[in-house]
Amino acid sequence: MTTDGHATDDTDDGDVEEYADLGATTANAMEIAETSMDRVRNLVPDETLADRIRQKSVHATGDPEFQHLLRFTGTDDSEPVRAGARAVLDEAPVVTDITMVKAGITGRGHDCEVRKAIGNGAELAAETGMTRTAASVLELDSEGVYDGAIAVVGNAPTAALALADCLEDGTRPAAIVATPVGFVKAAESRQRLREVAAEQRVPLITNVGRRGGSGLAASLTNELIHVASDVRDGDVVLDEQ
Repeated sequence: MTTDGHATDDTDDGDVEEYADLGATTANAMEIAETSMDRVRNLVPDETLADRIRQKSVHATGDPEFQHLLRFTGTDDSEPVRAGARAVLDEAPVVTDITMVKAGITGRGHDCEVRKAIGNGAELAAETGMTRTAASVLELDSEGVYDGAIAVVGNAPTAALALADCLEDGTRPAAIVATPVGFVKAAESRQRLREVAAEQRVPLITNVGRRGGSGLAASLTNELIHVASDVRDGDVVLDEQ
């Protein structure tokens, strides 16, 4: 499969690192990944942890302007990155809205359970007429799944709206990545989530406008995992970022 715009190889290779950026596991794949990110760093600042997320958004979308569409909720732009990396180090679950986002999250560099919301809440959806993704978020929230987890919404605006309702009711994910895409409620859902996350002091990474999607959400989540891997290796100290 592909994530972050490059082919990934999930086979083991004794000649490469156990965890590699962008999912690359062969020498050729690593060369492509490193060259690509070097070019991105020429277009995006490389000073803070938030810059790493901006770089990843540009790499995932192929658009240097996307860096300006990202929004971060916290005491500073890097706070949700620190919170997400700490959650990865604590082996918190990663909960996605749909299957496509789950499939795009790397299996390397972490021991977190990665699960999807969709497929839960079928009875609630049938009874109320709400979307399956909204019902699935509410169902998992009723089970306490989102507390302390990394919540990821890459496709469904109604899932983002449901998650915002959960935050208002006291749910506290460790961090949220939300990039639902589309022309109906997408921008509005992210705006509401930003407002509620700011009020409830929940770290959030999102974007403005209609754009987004599953691939972007998976890529940004993968960068949280990569930051955690760098912390584990001693290359990043979270308290200094």
